[in-house]
Amino acid sequence: MTLRSQPHRHWVIGDVHGCAESLWDLLRLLPTTDRLVLCGDVINRGPEIERSMELAWSLVTSGRGVWLMGNHEFKLVRALREGTWAAQLDLAGCDTYRHLGDWLCRQWLERLEQLPLAYWGRGWVATHAGFDPHTWEPDLSVREPFWDHYDGRFGEVIVGHTPGPLVRRRPNNIVTIDTGACYGGTLTAYCPETRAQRQVYGRRGDCAPWLEPSRALLGSPC
Repeated sequence: MTLRSQPHRHWVIGDVHGCAESLWDLLRLLPTTDRLVLCGDVINRGPEIERSMELAWSLVTSGRGVWLMGNHEFKLVRALREGTWAAQLDLAGCDTYRHLGDWLCRQWLERLEQLPLAYWGRGWVATHAGFDPHTWEPDLSVREPFWDHYDGRFGEVIVGHTPGPLVRRRPNNIVTIDTGACYGGTLTAYCPETRAQRQVYGRRGDCAPWLEPSRALLGSPC
């Protein structure tokens, strides 16, 4: 499922990953009349996973925001639905499952299942990681294949998924906005209409993954 935008200004927010306090601080910097698009991976890793989920869902139910599916939400939904021994291993390694427990995770399941894969604006689109260059459908885990082969067909593509110290704009019109809030970086909001940015500090105490390259692609199984 994808969504089409309405004619007003937007702010696309990078991976929250359980940093609810940072999300709250960021929301206070953004105009209440603008539409917000959470770029997926609201769950896992950070210290306030449940609060992050509740805050994100309140934006959805109020009509102010959209919460996109990230690879972490997708893996949790899949593991909860499968019921196999492999799924149980995934759940055992999932921060959200450990923090919330089975009953509460299953209360969230119906909501998480309906998260859209992309949000389409005028001349831009937001999705979690990018598009499969073979099918040009949203792909929640893609990196280099999309970065290397995107041909500009959708206009500007705004993604999270891969943390870095700054917002990065690639020559082929890909903007990467995950600035590592859960690793002690920042949480970023990016406006596709104006290219403005707003940032707040993220969680303190963890080493940023761009200082330890092996950690950038790792994390909990879910």
